[in-house]
Amino acid sequence: MKKIFILTGEPSGDRLASEVIKNIKKNRSDIEYLCVGGKYLNSIGIKSIFDQKEITFIAFTDIFFNLFKIKKRINETVNKILDFKPDILFSVDSPDFTLRVSKITKKKAPNIKTIHFIAPKVWAWREGRVKKMKKFLDHILLLFNFEKEYFDKENLKNSFVGHPLLDHKDEEKIVIDQLFEKKNIISIFPGSRLSEIKLHTPILFDFIKKMNDKKKNYSYVFHSTDRYKDYLRIFLKNENIKNVQIISDDKIKSAVIKKSIFAIVKSGTVSLEVCKEEIPSIIIYKMNSLNFLIAKIFLKIKFVNMINIINNKEIIPELIQNDCNAEEIFKTVCYLLKKQDLVNDQLIHVKKTINNLTSKTSSSIEASKVLLSYLS
Repeated sequence: MKKIFILTGEPSGDRLASEVIKNIKKNRSDIEYLCVGGKYLNSIGIKSIFDQKEITFIAFTDIFFNLFKIKKRINETVNKILDFKPDILFSVDSPDFTLRVSKITKKKAPNIKTIHFIAPKVWAWREGRVKKMKKFLDHILLLFNFEKEYFDKENLKNSFVGHPLLDHKDEEKIVIDQLFEKKNIISIFPGSRLSEIKLHTPILFDFIKKMNDKKKNYSYVFHSTDRYKDYLRIFLKNENIKNVQIISDDKIKSAVIKKSIFAIVKSGTVSLEVCKEEIPSIIIYKMNSLNFLIAKIFLKIKFVNMINIINNKEIIPELIQNDCNAEEIFKTVCYLLKKQDLVNDQLIHVKKTINNLTSKTSSSIEASKVLLSYLS
């Protein structure tokens, strides 16, 4: 009986890992699994050694203030992995947790094959990490083709598998016209973490008020998670704005994106989903002053959006930190809504870039092939 230990640090990694394992299960039934995961891995029958929420720390300051807790969980996880004796340790994202575990595990049990999905952004900061990673990783799976050069240079075995958000999926068609009085929908993505939502939501509601003063023919849809939809609903109730809705259902969210004429997106992977549907957009992002200062010191990229980073120019407008305010968002959105030639130009560049980021099959299938190759 072969064994795979799956190591994740937050819900997005849990979801990605579950899709990969689903594909492995289609090909092999003789594999035993154990994990650090959440509801997605649990839903396919894989037991987690503890609640994933206990190690979900995101921002620079979050990690700093929880170092001792993280270290304790790292040691506990390593011991569980060594007891399980897997053939493969499959880690997904959350490098501050997962790669620390992989490093210690590899040192204590060199025979365990270590495979990591979603390479740390070495092109954004700390490129020197690749030299360290190659000492304890056997293989790394890449979301973006351009990342290969950083790992090829250090002879760390790697495979481009594509980005999960860009996979071709057969989605159930949902009619949403009855949900909206006005047909001109502007989708709004304030973020998936509470710290992001708290900073962005007041700004975005002020933007909507400015739009409603000048333009009456738009509906605004906030895309939320189940966890934070009530926070947004309370905020909306206090603001008493009639042409705003909040949705958290993934299928409805996908249908709304397709119907939108524009999107305001917190910088992150969701922007790729918007781009995939060829919806014109702008990027916003604001963080607390300390995290912004740390980011400015360490990051070596000019842009925060992946489309802009790949093209090394601002294809999609970015309003970051001080520029992330209601007035600037209002002016930028109104300008683009009037300039169809600029919108068309954005969409042409976006489509070309997205085509180069899409794998032959799907990211989960390509990733599962790599894992299976280590079990043969």
